[in-house]
Amino acid sequence: MRSLVVYESMFGNTKVIAEAIAEGLSAHSAVDIEEVGDAPTSPPPDMDLLVVGGPTHAFGMSRASTRQSAGEQAEHGIISSRIGLREWIDGLRAPGGGIAVATFDTRIARPRVPGSAARRAEKRLVSLGYRAITRPKSFWVQGTPGPLVEGESERATRWAENLAAQLSLESEQLI
Repeated sequence: MRSLVVYESMFGNTKVIAEAIAEGLSAHSAVDIEEVGDAPTSPPPDMDLLVVGGPTHAFGMSRASTRQSAGEQAEHGIISSRIGLREWIDGLRAPGGGIAVATFDTRIARPRVPGSAARRAEKRLVSLGYRAITRPKSFWVQGTPGPLVEGESERATRWAENLAAQLSLESEQLI
């Protein structure tokens, strides 16, 4: 099994979650991890699972204006300065064979804050022909620049381990 984790990150919190997800997948899968600006726009031919994540900005995926705002708040610049998930997905080629997809986001840990970058990304990816295998997942940060809420990195690793196990089970059932 081969997995690709693509992330967009402003302050580094989503990058930490993406790395934890890659770690969780690595026990069951060969894993590549790419910052969205470096991610391929065609799925590799041997890819079984695409995991995509980014920060929730203004109720959904970031836009140029929200990335600019984040850049003004960042002490050392932002990580994903070239493009965001929205633009990457817009340029992504449709997969052959219904490649599995899972999405995640990072969000401020406040009750009833609406919106989710993960839900928006999943909707766009499914419309391209990817096959969602789980509900979008949110991981929590303490404020706009973070840090992550304690335990979120470990929770991301466990989520990824469960994804890999689920996909392995599906593959076995097809044989």
